[in-house]
Amino acid sequence: MQIRPATEDDLPEVSAIYDHHAITSVSTFDDQTPGPERWLPKVGPDRLHGEHLLVVVADDGEVRGYAESSVFRPRPAYDHTREVSVYLGLDARQHGYGRKLYDELLGLLRADGIHVALAVIAKPNPASEALHRACGFTLVGVVEEVGWKFGAWVDTGWWQLKLGEETPEG
Repeated sequence: MQIRPATEDDLPEVSAIYDHHAITSVSTFDDQTPGPERWLPKVGPDRLHGEHLLVVVADDGEVRGYAESSVFRPRPAYDHTREVSVYLGLDARQHGYGRKLYDELLGLLRADGIHVALAVIAKPNPASEALHRACGFTLVGVVEEVGWKFGAWVDTGWWQLKLGEETPEG
């Protein structure tokens, strides 16, 4: 097993994992399959740091899952906050991949001076909630009926992890 930054060659597999979730679950509120192009801004040699990170877990040469971070909100006061998520392929669950992916991603965010990681989890999702709890996240709130998918309202739980106590310079 290898955890590493995603490359452009990984994008079809990353996209296939995401696309499956988009059309079969409420783990994302996308209802379309955006395809590999969606991920291009998150790969490349300069993507070990920055606003958007994408790391993959590969086993036997195949991408089994990924973790990503993105800007929480495009306002300067949020510069030290990132939204994070993990998606796993169907055959990749219960192997510890989610925890390992988050360990890598959260380590990169800490090194970048990010103060808070936020995860938004559609409810119910006990497996994702357990993963986030195991990684140190705390449920800080629930937004009821915020999404509409598959003919039903969907609630989201907001999970927060403080990554450091440093204050920004300047």
